[in-house]
Amino acid sequence: MESPVVNVERTLCLIKPDIIEKADEVLHIIRKSGFYVVQSRRFHMTPEQASDFYAEHYGKMFFPSLIAYMSSGPVLALVLAKIDAISHWKQLVGPARRDQDPSSLRAIYGSDEQKNGLHASDSAGSAAREIKFIFPDMILEPLPNTTEATEYLQKNVNPVLLRGLTQLCKEKPADALEWLAAWLIDNNPNKPTTAHH
Repeated sequence: MESPVVNVERTLCLIKPDIIEKADEVLHIIRKSGFYVVQSRRFHMTPEQASDFYAEHYGKMFFPSLIAYMSSGPVLALVLAKIDAISHWKQLVGPARRDQDPSSLRAIYGSDEQKNGLHASDSAGSAAREIKFIFPDMILEPLPNTTEATEYLQKNVNPVLLRGLTQLCKEKPADALEWLAAWLIDNNPNKPTTAHH
């Protein structure tokens, strides 16, 4: 039976200026909800950066106040990873209108429709663009699915690990974990070699 393809995604979370002092609380909820924090960055958005980040809203009535709000203090940007991270994070954050979902993080932490405390990417395209905007050096390669990961482990990791565990059983060292760690370092098939002239 073939295993289902799992879709591990990355999405962007912004903890906005109005709730930055509650960042630890929000991080606790994020981790408890099964997200991994791949990368984080705390910084103060300039009005220019905020304008570029929210460019799709340019020309709308609320744009100037949105830019003023987002550049009013520090933000914490997080790249989150999880199976179907984009939809799960959007659901946890909730709609812009807080009264539509009283159990959402925006209802709990936000104060109004604009000062809603958190940002969630709305699609895979938006997530990739927003992550690249805030973390320009981050490489956004596609994450392997279950089949690819299993094949990689079977081909590249399992044989080396099996040799190491077999040798461990033969040697029976006092500290098995330390011995295995040293053996894996010494027998790493990807270890670079230096040419002697």
